[in-house]
Formats: sequence, structure tokens, C-alpha cells
Amino acid sequence: MKLDYVPLLQIQRQLQDIPRGMGRFRQYFRTISPDGANLKLPSLVAANPMAKDHVTVLLDALLARDADGVAALAVAEAAVQVADEPGDFRIALVIQDDLMGGWTNRYAEEFNWRFAVSPLPQAESHPPRWTKHHWVNGILWSSQAATEQAVREAVLTAIYRVAYVQRHGPARTLRAMLAQEGWVMARAGCAGPVLDEDDIAYTRDVLNEFLDEGDKRTVISCLFGDAAGRTLGFAPLGLSPWAGLALALHDARPLRPIELG
Repeated sequence: MKLDYVPLLQIQRQLQDIPRGMGRFRQYFRTISPDGANLKLPSLVAANPMAKDHVTVLLDALLARDADGVAALAVAEAAVQVADEPGDFRIALVIQDDLMGGWTNRYAEEFNWRFAVSPLPQAESHPPRWTKHHWVNGILWSSQAATEQAVREAVLTAIYRVAYVQRHGPARTLRAMLAQEGWVMARAGCAGPVLDEDDIAYTRDVLNEFLDEGDKRTVISCLFGDAAGRTLGFAPLGLSPWAGLALALHDARPLRPIELG
């Protein structure tokens, strides 16, 4: 895979300087699509054009920590590891507003980024007709703190997920989703989510019943836990926050390199 990091945080910060309203929205749209037909910066579609001051504060903190520089170094490291994988991608960091975005549910959006926004097949050598490049988004959440670890995890998980899915295809069942995300998070050096050993054992017992399920309601509840499910009106399964993903990361350590091949 050929990877090219494109810094977009300063652009997102400049948009925040425009008062909230149609003026900002029009400039946001022009930034994404200067000609009104093609998407120059499609990653920014994930951003909230009407974001409030909490996003401004987060962007200032990220820029002060040179988050684009941190991300660029992480992308360069990953490029060495995935050099033999197919594809030419642009990588960007974008803030998705799960804190005050109104229409953004963190767990539904995370599910989509992890499993529904799939990389293009290896056989497809050309980008979609509405853009000149294939883009991979490292998602930062407005509810997160501005840390180097969060930045690294955002871009590295996005990259390794592309590599994994290109080899194994999209995950359709809970079993496949756990395998995918466990490998991706371990390979990216994610610090969490983490559960204690008793909770890991309990989570494993609960999830055994659902491993071959693929419906979104079930897998979101299993992966993200009861607190996440309640935000979407799902019945509880007795699971801790991020339970399934914590189990996936736990079982992927130590990382087994042969799993990508």
C-alpha cells in the first residue's frame, strides 16, 4: 500500500472561525468540492459543519500537540508494514462530533467506520468518479481528549483495517468482526478497551451465543455493551462498556503476524 498523509486539522480549525450559519456551511461545501461536482477533500464529509466551540477547543489542543505531525509519522511507520499490500491511499484525520453533533450516535457511527465503510476491492484500480484518490479516514471523536495515543490509534487502525479487509473480505458475523478488530487494534498498538479477567470470561460466555449473528442490533450490543445499546433502544445483554471489543483485543494479544496472510 502506498500511503500519503494529508493534514486537514488546520482547515477544520479555519472553518470554526466562521460564525455558525449558512456562511460557514457554504465555505465548508466549497472546501470539500470547489467545483460543486467533484470532492477534493471527501474526508471532511464526516465533520460537523455547524460544530460548536467544544470542537474549536479540541482542534486547538490537537494543533498545539502537532497532531498532524504525529499522524504523519504514524502513517510513515505503517507504510513500511503494509508495503506489500495493494492500493494507493490518502490518509486524513477528521473530527466527528459525537458530543454535540445532534444526529451523530457514537456507537452507530463506529460500527459503520469499522465494518460498513469498506475499502475498495483490490481489482478496482481507479477511485470513484467523484474524486481523484482513494481516501482512508482516521476518526477522532469530539468526546475524546487530544492525546498522541488517540491520534496514532485513529490513523493506524484505519490503515491496518484496510489491509485486513483487502485480505479477508468484509466481516459479516460477530465472529469475523471480533477477529478483524482484534487484529487491527493489536497491530495498531491500541491501549484499550480493557476489562479485568473475570469480565473477559463473562463476556466470552455471553458472546458465544451470538458469534454467528450478523444483524446490526445484535453485534452493536455485543461489541459496545449495554450502555451503547441503550442509546439506540436495544435490549441489554448484561455487558460492560466496549465489552466485545475488549475481548477481541485481549484475545489478539500477543499479536499473531500470520493472521494477515
